[in-house]
Amino acid sequence: MHKDNARQLSAREREVLFLIVQEYTTEEIAAFLHISQETVKSHRKNLMNKMQVRNVAGLVRKAMVEYKS
Repeated sequence: MHKDNARQLSAREREVLFLIVQEYTTEEIAAFLHISQETVKSHRKNLMNKMQVRNVAGLVRKAMVEYKS
């Protein structure tokens, strides 16, 4: 993921991505952010499209590369 793609993520998408990387389940993310599980799934789908990955493992891999300190 290039820096331009990272900037395209909404604040909520970044929150969801952070929680996915922290191993939160869909149910836990929904409860933590006070949104429905379907909304979490929608954010995850959007993240996968924007980050051009096929699964959650790809999301985590790209997040680790992009956001490492």
